[in-house]
Amino acid sequence: MLLIFISCIFLGAMVGFLAGLLGIGGGLVVVPALVYLLPTLGFNNEVLSAEVIMPMALATSLAAIVVTSSSAAYAHHKNNNIPWHLAKPLMLVMAFGALSGAFIADLLSTKALTNFFAIAVMLLATYMLISIRFQHTRTMPSQPKLQLISFITGIIASLMGMAGGIILVPALTYFGMPLRHCIGIATICGVIVALFGSLGYIISGLDNHLLPAWSLGYVYLPALLGIVLTSSLFAPVGVKVSAKLPVQTLKKFFAVFLILVALKMMLA
Repeated sequence: MLLIFISCIFLGAMVGFLAGLLGIGGGLVVVPALVYLLPTLGFNNEVLSAEVIMPMALATSLAAIVVTSSSAAYAHHKNNNIPWHLAKPLMLVMAFGALSGAFIADLLSTKALTNFFAIAVMLLATYMLISIRFQHTRTMPSQPKLQLISFITGIIASLMGMAGGIILVPALTYFGMPLRHCIGIATICGVIVALFGSLGYIISGLDNHLLPAWSLGYVYLPALLGIVLTSSLFAPVGVKVSAKLPVQTLKKFFAVFLILVALKMMLA
């Protein structure tokens, strides 16, 4: 347990740094890292590895996002980047979607869950790699359509153990919303997704006797503590470095890295 805690301290530092450097959610890094980290650090039970490692990684990632994204959401609120009249209805449906995703994940096999995550990561990484730009100005869709997009985003984000900003920001930008408002809405909705998604994983995992000690449902507390201790500290460091490095090039290298990680997860 101590070894996992120490390892997650370093993982949290990397997640925070990359979040500040590249503007990405930590779930894309945390989930694959925990999938490989947890089975190698003191868990020798093969049933544990086969049945609960992936849900543990997703749940722990979401729980960490609750902590690390809350301060960002508060900062966006202070800077008037969150149009609350649009954000509040979306937050409600994303919360329901996140809860639904957590219970869906509990029903899926580990292989199906891993493949879903890997395929989604490949699609998102490909989007990042080719840097799609939509040239035409579009009007915002109706409120029901926005809520449907948010509901689907909540489910996918919960199934992937991430906040959902990497899905919601491109979607809202596509319909012509100002970028700072897109990021602000995605940030506050990400907190809600992570909160209700992790709550769903906690509830669905409470009766699972295969989980190790120090687990709260599927959330593994030593890993969670290690990640949140350093992720918020290193995010500002990444922001400072991003001002001095060619971030677009770094994003392309990171996208290729994600694709390779996803392929490895699918072929494992």
